[in-house]
Amino acid sequence: MCGIVGVISNAPVNQLLYDALLLLQHRGQDAAGIVTMQGHKCYMHKARGMVRDVFRTRNMRGLPGVVGLGHVRYPTAGNADSEEEAQPFYVNAPFGIVLVHNGNLINAQALRQELIAVDRRHINTESDSEVLINVLARELEVAARDRPLTPDAVFDAVGALHKRVRGAYAAIALIAGHGLLAFRDPFGIRPLCFGESDGAAGRELMVASESVALEGTGHKLLRDVAPGEAIFVDLGGRVLARQCAAHPTSNPCMFEYVYLARPDSVMDGISVYQARLNLGETLAQRVISTMPPSAIDVVIPIPESSRPSAMQLAQRIGKPYREGFVKNRYVGRTFIMPGQGLRKKSVRQKLNAIAAEFKGRNVLLVDDSIVRGTTSKEIVQMAREAGAHKVYMASAAPPVRFPNVYGIDMPTKGELIAHDRTAEEIRQFIGADALVYQDVGAMKKVVAALNPKLDGFEASCFDGHYVTGAISDAEFDAMAMGRTAGADDDEDEPPRRAARRAAEKV
Repeated sequence: MCGIVGVISNAPVNQLLYDALLLLQHRGQDAAGIVTMQGHKCYMHKARGMVRDVFRTRNMRGLPGVVGLGHVRYPTAGNADSEEEAQPFYVNAPFGIVLVHNGNLINAQALRQELIAVDRRHINTESDSEVLINVLARELEVAARDRPLTPDAVFDAVGALHKRVRGAYAAIALIAGHGLLAFRDPFGIRPLCFGESDGAAGRELMVASESVALEGTGHKLLRDVAPGEAIFVDLGGRVLARQCAAHPTSNPCMFEYVYLARPDSVMDGISVYQARLNLGETLAQRVISTMPPSAIDVVIPIPESSRPSAMQLAQRIGKPYREGFVKNRYVGRTFIMPGQGLRKKSVRQKLNAIAAEFKGRNVLLVDDSIVRGTTSKEIVQMAREAGAHKVYMASAAPPVRFPNVYGIDMPTKGELIAHDRTAEEIRQFIGADALVYQDVGAMKKVVAALNPKLDGFEASCFDGHYVTGAISDAEFDAMAMGRTAGADDDEDEPPRRAARRAAEKV
């Protein structure tokens, strides 16, 4: 899960890209980067840290040009400690290409070997995004070998890329001297949309991960980039689009609606906020079938993504909705922190209980999801310490039982509390008096009702079905081994990675 943005304008774009990245900061807090182009020359600044910390006045002054890209990083592959793996990535041949990428490539290791041995291209990092830009560069080279780099040649290159790459990818690239290219994987797993504005400098086009980046910078959302589609904007602002995949289907990531996206975004025709309200409605039905509403005194959300679901649930069961936790907004989202140890240590820095809302009450805590269980355990304990009589937990998402291989930090089964555990065993682990989960079928049904044109959802972490095809054990192992170095540092660390890190220290 990363955030990407691309702009082509008639005015300098550095400030616009910065503003858009602030609106996408929730999608990645590890690193940030901006690249602009003036003529055929690229100007880039990227570093580890939050957007506001990475870019200072001197950095912004060094980013001239009316075309540019931006990226906020949430690492799921490669080395989180390496500034070299912050994006954008650049290759100088052919033409000069810069790319930002959101997603995860399943066959990155095989592609890396193929690029080196067959295509004679150099790969300098462990990032799958560097693999993706080199595949694109190779296919552009082939497509333009006997002809100029026309839009048709660009679309042919993206079509060839689709045939080679497996996984989830939404990407935006700048081709020096030619224009801006945006494309999305044939299953539409990771989000990408585009829009425009008419300002004093004329028409301006923006492509971004979420509609909130467009609307928050004064652009009108036109539509989503379709699965398998490529959009090319030349330097004159002419927009061309072509479907580049043979058999595209629309299967957006369900976890975007559950947790990742901002509630004010619209993705693939679905309001994220409305999706979460609908999840609260079906979760209420599950709660009613599990326990009498009379056993509950108050419904309390765990900030922030669960609020719409909790409000709808409370209304449905006829119980008061209360804010029982205050969030410290200067501590990052614990789910996207790269280490389990960091997540555990930050929970009490991040949340503080309002004792008056808990004392002597039977409270139903509502969370968007329960992934590793560590955070839920700490929060249940905080509720008890605040004086709660009974602490019930409800998850707006079903049990997360399977690894996610498409760009979310759930790559190994051993890290998931629900893998090979019953709901009762999970309840005992987190220390709740009752635990209620969302139903997988109901979840898909109520979100799909908001856009019947979708073919389905990528919900592999809930149902174990991988829309790009079955994942072999070898591919799971490769992705787990290629995952962020030093991601975990506590007793819950998977043995495979622990052994690898021990070997690296020797």
